[in-house]
Amino acid sequence: MSSIYFHIPFCKQACHYCDFHFSTNTRKKSEMVEALGMELRLRKEELGGEAIQSIYFGGGTPSLLEVEDVEFLIGEVYENFQVNAAPEITLEANPDDLSEEKTVALAASRINRLSLGVQSFFEEDLRMMNRAHSAVEATRCLELVQMHFENLSIDLIYGIPEMSLERWESNINKALSFGIPHISAYALTVEPKTALAKFIEKGLIEAVDETSSQEHFELMVEKLEAEGFVHYEISNFGKPGFFSQNNSAYWQGKKYLGIGPSAHSYDGAKRSWSVRNNHKYLKSISNRELPLEREELSIKDLYNEYVMTGLRTIWGVSTAKVQEEYGTQYARYLRHQAQKFVEEGFLQWNEDILKATARGKFLIDGIAADLFILNLEAN
Repeated sequence: MSSIYFHIPFCKQACHYCDFHFSTNTRKKSEMVEALGMELRLRKEELGGEAIQSIYFGGGTPSLLEVEDVEFLIGEVYENFQVNAAPEITLEANPDDLSEEKTVALAASRINRLSLGVQSFFEEDLRMMNRAHSAVEATRCLELVQMHFENLSIDLIYGIPEMSLERWESNINKALSFGIPHISAYALTVEPKTALAKFIEKGLIEAVDETSSQEHFELMVEKLEAEGFVHYEISNFGKPGFFSQNNSAYWQGKKYLGIGPSAHSYDGAKRSWSVRNNHKYLKSISNRELPLEREELSIKDLYNEYVMTGLRTIWGVSTAKVQEEYGTQYARYLRHQAQKFVEEGFLQWNEDILKATARGKFLIDGIAADLFILNLEAN
């Protein structure tokens, strides 16, 4: 099973922490939609005929599209690919974009899952991040969309400078009060060249404190698991039956096709990514050319990728799979490198499956990096 991801490269305004590709100039929105459809047609053979289990509209801000544009792109997927009988079709949306009229229209479309970029229910956090919506709009939006969609997710951000543990707990409680079946929560990170990085450098905003982020993370895990959520990936919590198929496919190493400027794709052996420039993207696609760079992944690359993605999930890393797909030397190396983290209580074995412990989850990216093979030959 494979997935298709559409990157919609437009936003109303720039969030201070964001380093994703987007433009606040939406004049060529219709032209972009046509180009996305054309790229999809040009690449229809890349997934090798595998059925599509999920379609995901990300960005950027996909909710800036008209519902007719979204339906056009979904129709192009059905026209050019084999699609499962009941695919998950997700649209990321900002609360300020979803009027009652638009929400009703989306509910009548083939979109069957919404992912809402709430980030926080507190005005001071939203202002600091330069979000386009207010806390009031976030609440009103959730009250509206849950009347029309059962499969809902919201994004929250923790580790925000000056966010107390009590305020973060209030955010979690507010989210839980809506009965939402899926929550994605991300630690605020300071990316180079973002407005947030500049504000911190100038002393206008406090630096992100990793200790506070870890406290926020641990509280979140405790509260959400107590409410019946499964912590199936480090940043994702879902009630049974509501795991994101798009997210799960990515973390389990399944094939996906990324359509649009800056979008990434993976076919099981190669990775590709598109140009991060709307003008260059549109020009290339108009000439029936794909503005892509491609990378053939080595056995070492595939092993490292599997370790990184697997340890972030409840499915873990299988030494049997490592041995079968990458070789005995890689499996031996994994066991050797993992041993110190097992002894320190950060990793644990469940038969042949290596997983993060509760203590190790917050640190898992750094731990995974220590299990990577950097040389062409495993030690």
